[in-house]
Amino acid sequence: MRGRPIKLSASRRLVGDLMRFSIGVPRVTVQRQMNLQPLRDARDGPDARPSWTVLFLKGYALLSQEIPELRRAYIKFPRPQLYEYPASVASIAHEREHDGERVVLLSTIKGPEQRSISQLETQIRAARSLPVLEIKEFRRSLKLASAPAPVRWLLMWLGLNIGPKRARYFGTFQLSVYSGLGAESLNPLTPLTTLLNYGPIGEDGSVAVRIHYDHRVMDGANVARALERFERILNGEVADEVKSLAQSGAPTNLSTVGISK
Repeated sequence: MRGRPIKLSASRRLVGDLMRFSIGVPRVTVQRQMNLQPLRDARDGPDARPSWTVLFLKGYALLSQEIPELRRAYIKFPRPQLYEYPASVASIAHEREHDGERVVLLSTIKGPEQRSISQLETQIRAARSLPVLEIKEFRRSLKLASAPAPVRWLLMWLGLNIGPKRARYFGTFQLSVYSGLGAESLNPLTPLTTLLNYGPIGEDGSVAVRIHYDHRVMDGANVARALERFERILNGEVADEVKSLAQSGAPTNLSTVGISK
């Protein structure tokens, strides 16, 4: 059967390059079934309704502040070693329309643990609603995608393996979810140390939360303990901030398509 060749778009080249570097990471997954009813109750108030994406982002940033392993990376230059960052940089996957195609692009937020839920909400809204080429990270990625493959691979290798550059261009952890579409990814790939994702959130607050981690950087027992602490942070510090937003009357609702709600 004869088909037709389809030229790789810039976004497909970017995904292919990320997979090229992700496939070599010895990734392991730890999952915890959480009960987030306290956070759900705080979020479902009449005034404050921040997106689940932002709540998990804030909670994971606070968790990373407590657990230094979540701010570490395995780098190869000038020799194989671990590199620890003083703060987190979140890498967030967004589905956008570009040149007539649905594409996945990554934006970064530096120091999310230091930002309020409202500030994080505003930044994510901008990344998912402004024209694609107005977002610095999107524009830079698409420009890189136009370079010849050897140049792209060299620049990505250097960016991932020079400590100070890695967090700036790629982040320290990634957040990627489909729960707003009623689905979940069981085996996502990333070149970063950890990737956080979660499934659909039940009416009773139950949800499966997973950390996919680089086994060269940390071990499973540490990740399991981190997930237990993560649940307490979501139901504690994050829920308390949501309640304070409701009491202050600050607008936090985010209705942009693609946000996990």
